[in-house]
Amino acid sequence: MLSDLLARARKRPLVLAAVAVVAAGGAWTTGWVAGHAQGRGGDVAMTGGELQKAKAPKPRPPAPADLQKDIEILAERYKEPVGVAIMDVESGWIAHVEGDALFPQQSVSKLWVALATLESVDRGETTLDRVVSMTAEDRSVFYQPLGRRIRDTRPVSVSIAELLRWAITESDNSANDKLMRELGGADAVTGLLSEKGLQNVRVGAYERDLQAQIAGMSWRPEYGVDWNFQHARERLPNQVRDDAMAAYLADPLDGASPVGIVQALAALHRGELLSPASTQVMIGLLNDCRTGSRRLKAGLPAGWRLGHKTGTGQDWRGYSVGINDVGLVTAPDGRVYAIAVMMRKTAKPVGNRQAFFQAASSTLATHWARTRNAAPVGQVVAEGQAATEPAL
Repeated sequence: MLSDLLARARKRPLVLAAVAVVAAGGAWTTGWVAGHAQGRGGDVAMTGGELQKAKAPKPRPPAPADLQKDIEILAERYKEPVGVAIMDVESGWIAHVEGDALFPQQSVSKLWVALATLESVDRGETTLDRVVSMTAEDRSVFYQPLGRRIRDTRPVSVSIAELLRWAITESDNSANDKLMRELGGADAVTGLLSEKGLQNVRVGAYERDLQAQIAGMSWRPEYGVDWNFQHARERLPNQVRDDAMAAYLADPLDGASPVGIVQALAALHRGELLSPASTQVMIGLLNDCRTGSRRLKAGLPAGWRLGHKTGTGQDWRGYSVGINDVGLVTAPDGRVYAIAVMMRKTAKPVGNRQAFFQAASSTLATHWARTRNAAPVGQVVAEGQAATEPAL
């Protein structure tokens, strides 16, 4: 089996990274190998060697009244600023609350960096098996397993495929920043999103620069080591942090609207943003996401699937910012929905936050069952009933 894959890889370089990881026992790449072995065939239209932009949006049908009412009630009961959008990928309706407002994305923005990377692969500008070197200059902040491996005299060699896996499935900040650096920075990613016709979705900046700015700091290389960033942040005057956080929440550099996100995810699923092989890779990464197990996923009944990406921002003065979960939900009959649940600023206990995410996905499942006269999927999770396990 492996020898056959290697033989095919000599003809199709894009599968080399996937083959290498499979050889090392990485089961997460099963769909990846199959997708890129198929090449760029399929129904995706091509123009001058590049994928066409996402099609201009058509007037969408009205959202189901029951679902719209249910999510409005959920949002009202939470009594803090939240945004919710649920989209039927096939028909195009969107039920939403504060769906057009910009919310801080935090690590949800890693989606768009991954999208830009796979577009670069589709254009022949890079390959999944290309190996890059991560040095001390590539360290980031907060959660960064790859960054912690770096020693000043011993860089880490890692493929583009591995960077994608670490950035999406583990939410590694150093992996995301390295991918963005390979693309040419935030402006390059933003340019791609514009080309694709995606609206109300920002990237902002490297994670390390964004997190430093939110705290009222400027990034320094030494902040990427151990707890140096946190220690420096603790020494700041409270007023500095107050002002910086207020500015961020008023106009988040990484802001996106729930409606903008679900429209982008729907376009991804329909194959309008990437080649068939890269679309399969991207959706496979979302399916393998390991963070946020007590958010949207925990509200779905048996038989439902979720591919998603979470975001979790900084804590300050008893509240947290940018607590999010977005993704593609597949019902037992194969119907696909895009969902985005976002919290701008919340002082609720972790269990209450998780319960809100669970209630949103459970409400979607209840709507689906109702439209098919199926058995009830269970009651919506009540606020405060979720486990207090920390969400990522």
